[in-house]
Amino acid sequence: MAVKNTQFTKIEIQIAKYLFKHYKDRYNARQLSRILNINHAHANKLCNILAGKKLLVKEKIGNSVFFSYEYYNKLAIKFMEYTLSLEEKEFPKWLSVLLHNLKKFKDYIEMGLVFGSSINTKDFNDVDVLLMYNIEKSKDIKRIKNEIRKSELVEKPIRYIEITESDAVLNRGDKIFYNILSDNLIFHNPEKYVEVIKKCHK
Repeated sequence: MAVKNTQFTKIEIQIAKYLFKHYKDRYNARQLSRILNINHAHANKLCNILAGKKLLVKEKIGNSVFFSYEYYNKLAIKFMEYTLSLEEKEFPKWLSVLLHNLKKFKDYIEMGLVFGSSINTKDFNDVDVLLMYNIEKSKDIKRIKNEIRKSELVEKPIRYIEITESDAVLNRGDKIFYNILSDNLIFHNPEKYVEVIKKCHK
């Protein structure tokens, strides 16, 4: 990836991030244009540009061209680590109190995500949070969960899914788990998230 090729538009980043997180699937430009609500011709052009920048893999199947993320290019992986490190700034305002509270976990977890309806709409019933950590940290995790609950600063109930890294890899083919890993906002350790997605992709 030459220096002159490292400028990216907001939509290019959106496409790259979407394809990276959806590690099981390939998409053509028409599908991406519908999902991301952009013009089909524009989506096609941007996907080809990203393939030229070695961020996407382009594959012709029949009459269609499909794109997926380039998981085996070191620079593409570094790009995604950096991109996802900015994701904390994308949290909606209505989750700012939650985000502040979730930071209490950072010394004890390997990775943290928020998923489900709360990341897309103000009208949600509860907050879904995934915590990935080593089993020996269980007591600390339980203590922090109790602290957050007792403080009553987060108005809606928090539903936690707690896993280890090996759980993530073992369940990579599970539809519900795939939805969690592919549609989320990362609040802790995007580098670990990238590592997990790479393992799940294999």
